[in-house]
Amino acid sequence: MRLPALAAATTATLALALGALSPAPSATGTAASAATAFAPRLVTVDTPTGAHKDKLTALGLDLTEHAGHDYVEVVLHTPADLAALVAGGFSFDVRIPDLVRRGVEVAEINEAYAARVARSPLPSGRDTYRTLADYEADMAQLERDHRRIVKRFALKRPSLDGRTIYGVEIGEDVRRPASGRPTFVLLGVHHAREWPSGENAMEFAVDLATSYGKDRRITRMLKQARVVVVPVVNVDGFDLSRTDGEYVDLRALNDADPLDGSLSILGTPGHAYKRKNCRVLDGVDTPDGTCRASLTSNGGFGIGVDLNRNYGGFWGGPGAAATTPDVGNVEAGVLDPTYRGPAAFSEPETQNIQDLVRGRQVTMLISNHTFGNLILRPNGVNPSTLGPDGKPVGDAPDEKALKRLGAAMAANNGYANIHGWQLYDTTGTTEDWSYNATGGFGYTFEIGPDEFHPPFPDVVDQYGGTGKYAGGGNRGAYLVALQHTIDTAHHGVLRGSAPAGTVLRLRKEFRSPTWESAYDDFVDSTITVPRSGRFRWVVNPSTRPVVQPRTYDQVSGEPWFARSIEGSFTAPGSSTDHEVRLPRDADVLRVGLTWPTPDDMDLTVYRREGDRLMEVGSSGNLPGTAESVEVPDARAGTYVLRATNYASVAPSHEVTVGAFDTVTRTTAGKREVYTLTCERGGKVLHRTRVFVARGQVRDLDLRACRRAG
Repeated sequence: MRLPALAAATTATLALALGALSPAPSATGTAASAATAFAPRLVTVDTPTGAHKDKLTALGLDLTEHAGHDYVEVVLHTPADLAALVAGGFSFDVRIPDLVRRGVEVAEINEAYAARVARSPLPSGRDTYRTLADYEADMAQLERDHRRIVKRFALKRPSLDGRTIYGVEIGEDVRRPASGRPTFVLLGVHHAREWPSGENAMEFAVDLATSYGKDRRITRMLKQARVVVVPVVNVDGFDLSRTDGEYVDLRALNDADPLDGSLSILGTPGHAYKRKNCRVLDGVDTPDGTCRASLTSNGGFGIGVDLNRNYGGFWGGPGAAATTPDVGNVEAGVLDPTYRGPAAFSEPETQNIQDLVRGRQVTMLISNHTFGNLILRPNGVNPSTLGPDGKPVGDAPDEKALKRLGAAMAANNGYANIHGWQLYDTTGTTEDWSYNATGGFGYTFEIGPDEFHPPFPDVVDQYGGTGKYAGGGNRGAYLVALQHTIDTAHHGVLRGSAPAGTVLRLRKEFRSPTWESAYDDFVDSTITVPRSGRFRWVVNPSTRPVVQPRTYDQVSGEPWFARSIEGSFTAPGSSTDHEVRLPRDADVLRVGLTWPTPDDMDLTVYRREGDRLMEVGSSGNLPGTAESVEVPDARAGTYVLRATNYASVAPSHEVTVGAFDTVTRTTAGKREVYTLTCERGGKVLHRTRVFVARGQVRDLDLRACRRAG
């Protein structure tokens, strides 16, 4: 459809608002890059050390989940973003020089794919991305076609825009009362722009339903477990992103655009890369149906709460923006892409998932996201990070088993199997809460290598796998997760006998810690004793991981080796090397750099290996902040301490060195129990306390329940 009367006015407006567009640089970024005309772009930033990652995180840019040991990919939305990256001294390569133009290319690829294939290899046969209405229709149809094993349900709370949020539950005899089978929860689209996360979840639901009775492995597992799929958690945000991100791109104005479509592309409504939900003001609901009237949210900035920072697990800690802007950490407060909300579980979308997990024995959970080809496991913060109790957070108590299961899933899709913090610190994430509150294993999948919503054929490849992973992919990984769901070596089992039809309730109330305080929490699940009078209930361990003993290393006393070295002025851009010989191995080597003026110096620590210098740590804090490097397990030998004048007029500087021993500490931890009640007609007939460890089978004596019944 042509809109000639509107075209000239719109083109003029876009030209004034956006300016001319020229190709983005394709070589390594330099200061000259900031002066070029700008288009939103995806860049790969060099981060050779953890200190570089920390410094990059502090710039307040839109960091993606695609990262490695020496790089992080970043979306630059404005010239100011590019300038901040350049001013930070980072080198980078441009991967996608114009994300908006790429969005139109993706739409065209999708159109061509849909025209070329009658049916895709996906279980549903779909050939293009679903809309929110498509998801709802597909879930309803799945229930109609497979009523015996599929039940569609509405989550308890509507979205801020008044929408009902749906999921499907899949399993043999799904309409009968729960009888003790564990649950696998699969979630998609916490972040609005991450369309493949919902597609992969929905396709697995279709796969299970259509394979039941035909695939022996899937049939066997669906006899032993329930699978709950919520493909779109953030329905309001997704609906905006999905509709803005495809055909509402003003391409009808291309013929009138003096820059052959560039201006009309950039004039596309700004929700295609929306990240958050539609919260406008904390604690205040908005009239239903008004979400679309909200301001644009380029790259996730703007109003809304980041749902994957709003869960209770370590809520309020590193990697999640607070309400008030933080200049030191370059956080934009409520406008920040990672704004965590005013309190844990402040949002209806996260409350829905909290309800879902609280009411079932969820022994496995996967929250799908894009992108990075990663499998992330708890915890989300570096184990050396000091937690609210002043002690290092440490690794998850089940680290070895979490890592092993991650590797088994990664063997199917080829993703990197890493901790969440190895990408960057995050708190308030889905699996950090679900794992620490219930003990059920939890992971984040970052789907796809390099785009939030790539061409749809990439979604097809990610689900089924390609190359050496053909026949595996995320489908294979999810099946590994489903097998873990029923593997009682990792869960507890309660078994015994009770009067048929009796309701057994397993409840535990507790205080869940956040980074700042704690909140009241609970789990409460039930089963109905079958006609045989015998029950077998697969459950999570009664003691939460967050209160289990944790082991960490603590620096012991004063340094056994210490040096202080004075250095003189060096010109900006130059550096001074200082050498120190460490006489014996040290558990921890700490190096500090200070100077008298409120400007910027950097510190790099090397270990001399023959004629080579091997970098072992670096620090590049914001201007006015002292630099420090901590080297664990430092071997004896010569170390070179390089003080670089990034932008300082200081007449001198001082480098301090300290070598320390550490002692291994273990927190006391505590043991928790469930309260098990036997109920009939809402009346409690019997109550007992139950402890169950991971992998333990408990035979329960419920004769008192039988007598009362």
